[in-house]
Amino acid sequence: MSKPALDLPRVVLEDLWRHKWILVLALLVLGNAVTVVYTSHVSRKLTTEWDLLLQERDRLDIEWRNLLLEEQSQTEHSRITRIASKELNMSRPLPSEEVVVKLP
Repeated sequence: MSKPALDLPRVVLEDLWRHKWILVLALLVLGNAVTVVYTSHVSRKLTTEWDLLLQERDRLDIEWRNLLLEEQSQTEHSRITRIASKELNMSRPLPSEEVVVKLP
């Protein structure tokens, strides 16, 4: 008595068809896992970019404060010159009025 040869592809397809809902659920779980991994990757990438942008903002804020201080120091000199000339009637001496002092 010989047994008939099993048609393996047909048997596998019949088994898959019988358990189609389990197969669909397994594919959904696999798809969900891939989505979670991808979302985590994108989230970490965006967090890193956010941190870099915050560092750049802090650097630019410090540079802005330094520029404001420099601007204030530059305007103070002109303010002193203006006050000296208007309120104290001071002016720069002419080159002929300048005296050069030489140290020995």
